[in-house]
Amino acid sequence: MNSLEPRLRASDTEKITINLGPVDLGQIDLLVQEGFYSNRTDLIRTAIRNQINTHADIVRQTVARRQLVLGLQHFTKAQLEAVRDAGQSLQIQVLGMATIALDVTPELARETIDSITVLGALHASSAVKAALADRIR
Repeated sequence: MNSLEPRLRASDTEKITINLGPVDLGQIDLLVQEGFYSNRTDLIRTAIRNQINTHADIVRQTVARRQLVLGLQHFTKAQLEAVRDAGQSLQIQVLGMATIALDVTPELARETIDSITVLGALHASSAVKAALADRIR
């Protein structure tokens, strides 16, 4: 399977929820009001990126050690059919986003995917996710 270069758009982001105390939230609002950040999300994204950059060497080493695909990986119906026809199966390991095309049937997914580990986001139909539930780690 080919990895796609990461080209994230706003629509490719995942929403998360965090709980903050009122003092932390107030300090964020103060920094936004003072013009250091355009909004709360801008500050939080910047803080997260700074922490990820701080640990970049550890991330790189772990990606290599665990043989993770870094970025985006998309699986089409045709690719999975080729895997099946070759009598092979996949152990998918992605740090980023893995997508399984919407025309992939739950049966084809189970025939071709032995395991799937995604650190980030997995996009697939709910039927495919249900069929792979015991293989998603």
